[in-house]
Amino acid sequence: MSSSRIFEAYAAKTPGSARLYQRALENFPNGVTHIGRHLRPHPLFVDRANGPCKWDVDGNEYVDYFGGHGALLLGHNHPAVTEAVVRQAPRGVHYGASHELEVEWAEAIRSMIPSAGRVRFTTSGTEATHLALRLARAHTGKPKVIRFLGHFHGWHDHVAFGADVPAGILPGVAEGMLLCRPNDIEQVRELCATRGDIAAIILEPTGATFGQIPCPPEFLRQLREVTLEHGILLIFDEVITGFRVSPGGAQAHYGVTPDMTTLAKIIAGGYPGAAVVGRPEVFEPMSGSPPRVAHQGTYNSGPVSAAAGIATLRVVRQTRITQRANDTGAAIRDGINDVCQRRGIPWCAYGEFSGFHIFTNPGRQPVGPADIYAGKVPFTVLKGGTRQDLVHRIRAGFLAAGVDLTGWPGGVVSGMHGAAHVDRTVTAFEALVGMLEEEGEFQP
Repeated sequence: MSSSRIFEAYAAKTPGSARLYQRALENFPNGVTHIGRHLRPHPLFVDRANGPCKWDVDGNEYVDYFGGHGALLLGHNHPAVTEAVVRQAPRGVHYGASHELEVEWAEAIRSMIPSAGRVRFTTSGTEATHLALRLARAHTGKPKVIRFLGHFHGWHDHVAFGADVPAGILPGVAEGMLLCRPNDIEQVRELCATRGDIAAIILEPTGATFGQIPCPPEFLRQLREVTLEHGILLIFDEVITGFRVSPGGAQAHYGVTPDMTTLAKIIAGGYPGAAVVGRPEVFEPMSGSPPRVAHQGTYNSGPVSAAAGIATLRVVRQTRITQRANDTGAAIRDGINDVCQRRGIPWCAYGEFSGFHIFTNPGRQPVGPADIYAGKVPFTVLKGGTRQDLVHRIRAGFLAAGVDLTGWPGGVVSGMHGAAHVDRTVTAFEALVGMLEEEGEFQP
């Protein structure tokens, strides 16, 4: 598919990115610093960003739905965040000591997230889920954790695999995880009733990849009942959903309070920062001298990240920015679906809150968003069902038209996106559809 008109249009627009990619190939495995940035014929190299947009090294402007991998609910360079960082940076970026900002940051989190009785800062979401699982095992004295196929919890060895365990992960580590089908409460009930070694259940509360595999709210309530019945901890991974679903996270929106929650991305306003929060007694293994669970971390609660986080959470708490992002997400989904229906192509957009997913319907079945939410589409089709060559053409086609998506394919919306950006996005999608039609993508 290297001769695709879509790739040709993207390549013609981005010669500077192509040149930088050749240099990157000499420095980085696969030429990228994050697997999600890989793109044919070459990744996009960005020069600067502001608000809901960014500009590449060739000066091209893009409406940005990558959003710092979901971190930028306030968009790029929100004035409140930038001011806080500029004010803090000359005062020091690493004290190697406690400071007042970390206390204020934790207090803001506790005032917003229902499960946040105690807070422990980390630097990334991967570190947060790693620590949460260690705490769960230490608190319960049990070794096993249930998680769900398709749900993403970072790249540490306990969670970085599905049905197949990739190279480099020890079999003994993988055996500590019990994998379940998403939304299968009967499988969970059977495991919990027949085993006495389960410490915790962890999941993304809106479903895998911000709802790419949707999770019914009733499933969350059922999990809460099962875990309470069997003395198992319930962990919500709200690395993406925290502050996007509502200012109090998915748990506040759905009225289901877990024992622990992992937070990242938005919590530090796009700067490195994350946290594990939960019931005070769950953190007891970290108390004492020495504690039973020791936790280091050179950059935990760095003062610049803390300043950015405090400013971000203040905006989230005091404005309607979460709702604005959610409303814009709905407008994008509606606009894409209107194009699909008008042009008679078998795709659809679905999602909730400030996210959108493009379902490419590989089976060409008569499927719409309602069918996806009714559970009529297998989870293996929703996540991972789109051919990789088509994923690359979708992303390159959007970029050629001035819009940057994630590789789901889809995107996350900031509170800075507005009606004009929605129009540009829908127009870009229609242009992509036209090019794909020329290449025969929708032929029987």
